[in-house]
Amino acid sequence: MADATLTAYNVKTKEKNVPIQDAVISRTAKGGYIAKGHDGKGNKLTSLLGEEKALAAIKAGLAKQDW
Repeated sequence: MADATLTAYNVKTKEKNVPIQDAVISRTAKGGYIAKGHDGKGNKLTSLLGEEKALAAIKAGLAKQDW
């Protein structure tokens, strides 16, 4: 996967494609993947991910694994 950057929508500031910093990827109850982190300004960010993108981000060192 060429683009393993993790981005999310910031609900508070209404910005799209905000990079997630200090991301931690965990599994959901239904078997999906979710990335949790912050934007560097104190706002929390979460984003649902597909398996391919989640595992690529962990392998690239962009996120930590939580399971």
